[in-house]
Formats: sequence, structure tokens, C-alpha cells
Amino acid sequence: MNHPFAPTPRRGFLARLAAGAAALTALPALPVEARASGQQADQDKWLAGLTGKHRCLFDFPNHAEGLPLLHMYNYLNTYKTAYGTKDGEVNAIGTFYFIGPTSSIPLAFNDAMWTKYKFGEYLKLTDPKTKAPATRNMFNAPQDGDPVLFGGKMAAASIQNLHRIGGSFLICNNAFGFLVNQLAQGGAGSAADIDKELRANLLPGVTMVPAMVIAIEKAQEKGIAYNRQ
Repeated sequence: MNHPFAPTPRRGFLARLAAGAAALTALPALPVEARASGQQADQDKWLAGLTGKHRCLFDFPNHAEGLPLLHMYNYLNTYKTAYGTKDGEVNAIGTFYFIGPTSSIPLAFNDAMWTKYKFGEYLKLTDPKTKAPATRNMFNAPQDGDPVLFGGKMAAASIQNLHRIGGSFLICNNAFGFLVNQLAQGGAGSAADIDKELRANLLPGVTMVPAMVIAIEKAQEKGIAYNRQ
């Protein structure tokens, strides 16, 4: 299949963003009845699981080679080691969104999706063993020498370990829609099929929210601290 993530000039990238936005506006809206029949409670259900005494949302649209994940780990681990908190008393929430080679949104998906949709090539990350674009989610399960998480040596800050010790993650549905349309326009398949497959292959602990800007607002309304990465 044609690859949708070939390098493009900035003007071309912005044009693709505009095209993605146009495609999103063409999607059918939910019926008014669905919006009014408890859907809001379902959309905000992720908040109910954040029952810790200490709660912080780490906002990172850019993956920054895993540094925001390290900050999440530092938050969770320091509360445990320096303040003596118990399991469940501290919640750290990370954000996956934006699009482009610095974005964090591909971090939400498992290895199968990294292989199929070439997310390693998208993020310009090379597997040190194969010397080719990564076909596995290095942020979820880093290996020695990986170009993320300090050469793969900070496995404690991996997505899978953060989920184990009290971390959770949000993915923005709007940014997800841009990504799906970008893949479809690049020849990866129909938008409907790509959408369905990616949703079915989110990592454990990742929740889809309608819009990250609203999720951040909802978190602050609940008294959750905000940490911009």
C-alpha cells in the first residue's frame, strides 16, 4: 500500500491537516437523543476511576522520546518512596494526541498496529536491532538501545509499567479522526475499517475521550492537578 507518512514540506503538511479537518466535518453527527440520554456520563466515565488522594494530568501532545512518561513515573514513584503512599492513592494521567512526527498519538497502540501502519516510520524511530523503522511500540515495552526512554534503560517508565503502578492514558477522538483520515488518504484502507481496527488495538489503560481540550477541562473541574510537558 502507499505510505501516508512520507515527508512533506510544511505547506503540504498544513494542507493535509486542513483536508483532515474537512473530512471530519463531513462525518455524521450523533443524534440529539443520543447526546441527551446519558452519553455525557459515559464520556466522562474515565474520571470516576481516578479515586486517588493525589491526582495529576500530564499533558503531552509530543512524545519527547518518552520524557513525559518518565515524569509520570517520577510522580508515582516519589509519592510511594518519599511519602509512603499505598497502591491506588496516587493517579497519574497521560495524554495521547496531536499528529505528525513528534506527536504522542501513536503511543496508544499495540505492536500489531505499529507494524501495519508504520508508526515507527511516522515518528522517525529506528529499531537499533534491525536498523529499520520500528515496528513495535518502544514506549510500551522498551528494549536496550531503543531511541526512547534513555536508550531503553528506563523500562520502569514504560507505558505498560505505568499502567501497572497507577498510571492511565487518554487519547483524543478528534486527533484520532485526523490520523484515521490521513491513513485512509494514504491508501491504508477505508477510514471505517482503519477506525474500527485501531480502536480495537488500543493498549490496556488507554481511554478514548471526545476531545483532549475538554478532558483537560473536566479534569481540572474535578480538582486534578495539571502538568504541561
